[in-house]
Amino acid sequence: MRYLSRVGTGSAVGTRSVLALLLLLLPLTACNSADLLGPGALHGIEGIALRGPTCPVHMPGDACADRPHQARIEIRSFGGGSVTSVRSGEDGRFRVGLRPGRYILVPESGDPFPNASEQEVVVMAGVYTQVTVSFDTGIR
Repeated sequence: MRYLSRVGTGSAVGTRSVLALLLLLLPLTACNSADLLGPGALHGIEGIALRGPTCPVHMPGDACADRPHQARIEIRSFGGGSVTSVRSGEDGRFRVGLRPGRYILVPESGDPFPNASEQEVVVMAGVYTQVTVSFDTGIR
């Protein structure tokens, strides 16, 4: 029994199918999900999302501190591929296990507020890198 049929120039149809399948799967490997580790990971990113200012005309000494913010934060590899996204809790805190390396945090911002800037984070072996993601409320 013959599994590969030959066409014209001697190339195998089966080989073409395998190549087509590989081309379809290639974009899936570009997202670096291998950097994502489980909840028991020894290293990653741990942080808090805060929004502020929360009071107009904030004066030094006023008890008008930034407040926790629930936000979606995308984590990208330094090369640009998406690794995962996390959502901070009601207390603004989030934690994700990642392999050591350089990452970019991309907070989901409002239109126009609250908004936050991207930031680079370096994860070292054996520790969780502490970060604060600051969202500007636009209150002045």
